[in-house]
Amino acid sequence: MSDIIRRDPRAEWIARNRLHPLHAAMQPAQHSWMGPNGVIRKNLHGIGFIGPNGIKRIDRSGAQQGGATKRTAAVEVQLPLHSVPAPAFYISVVPDMVGGRLSSHDRDLLGLAHQLAGQDGAVLAVVFGEHKENAFATAGVDRLLVLEGEEFSGYAPEQRVQGLRAVDNQFSPRHWLLPDSRSGGGELGRRFAAALGERPATRVWQVKDEECIGRAGKGLQDLARPVARLILAAAECAEPVSETRHEALPVELSTAVVRSLSRIEDLGAVAVDPAAIPMAEAEFIFSGGNGVKDWGLFHRTAEALGATEGASRVAVDDGFMARDRQVGASGTWVTARVYVAVGISGAIQHLQGIGACDKVVAINLDPGCDMIKRADLSVIGESAEILQALIDAIAAYRNDAKRDAA
Repeated sequence: MSDIIRRDPRAEWIARNRLHPLHAAMQPAQHSWMGPNGVIRKNLHGIGFIGPNGIKRIDRSGAQQGGATKRTAAVEVQLPLHSVPAPAFYISVVPDMVGGRLSSHDRDLLGLAHQLAGQDGAVLAVVFGEHKENAFATAGVDRLLVLEGEEFSGYAPEQRVQGLRAVDNQFSPRHWLLPDSRSGGGELGRRFAAALGERPATRVWQVKDEECIGRAGKGLQDLARPVARLILAAAECAEPVSETRHEALPVELSTAVVRSLSRIEDLGAVAVDPAAIPMAEAEFIFSGGNGVKDWGLFHRTAEALGATEGASRVAVDDGFMARDRQVGASGTWVTARVYVAVGISGAIQHLQGIGACDKVVAINLDPGCDMIKRADLSVIGESAEILQALIDAIAAYRNDAKRDAA
């Protein structure tokens, strides 16, 4: 087993937040303290373990003291279960599922759905095709309906509308929630609204006091209207679910979805040069900073990963990257699903620019830098060695895939 100590940002956040219901459970047990006379007292009953015969043993090696054991929110702390055995109504959510996983926009949508569901309703997530998500329960899904079939794969908005109409006929949701995004939710929601004859509430950023508040006038004005049955919500429309876990019980349609004669033919994905993708639209960014010593190796790694290259301001000022590749408050604000920071210490302007990224991976020599604290996954070491090992791992993976295909 590896001796590498891995950080759990969520557990650390709970340990700092005194208002969180799991805050007390995340605090380490106090094994020693100073008495009123200045003498150190030890709690002998709190240090030890249960032996094979049921007898408590005291560990005098010190391995269980000083915070050597790692606190994790997933293993040691179990979130309270929110169960709805007999829902009075449903709130249906159709997430974008870009890359087969829930995005931050999708999680905001599920948080808004739970505001509308309250205690009596259940959140029903409708997912098309295969997915890679395994955290529906912690994201706030009470019921999960997966519509599988080749007719739903790729770009098939007409067939997906037929599937949503079948869901509407069977479950009769009180509200439909879709992300008002360019990843498919905005178009699908408007097509679905036309099929139902509903007038949707679009660009909604808040639902309060039985009103939907959406952006209007090129985003400069707010438009309030009664809560619509079909809501197309913007990002950050609500806080995502974080303090409860849910059942995510699978459900199925009682009738088959009518297959429509599609007037649209999906010819598949088109290969795009990652360097040609604008920084603000890139989903996978490989960014370098002052800690990168071999920029040729950096470029080869980005090419092997198929990632869009970015840089910190220091790297741009030193002439290693173009000005349009600069990430940060003084450069480009990015919303990538994965952001890899190589040799970037994490200045406040840079951290502001990556604030909307889903997952941040940091490669750095300094374990105490701000980028390491921000990252979801940290790799401590020399960047050149790590990048070369990454290229070798990618080459080995692709060779194995070719052999399996042959």
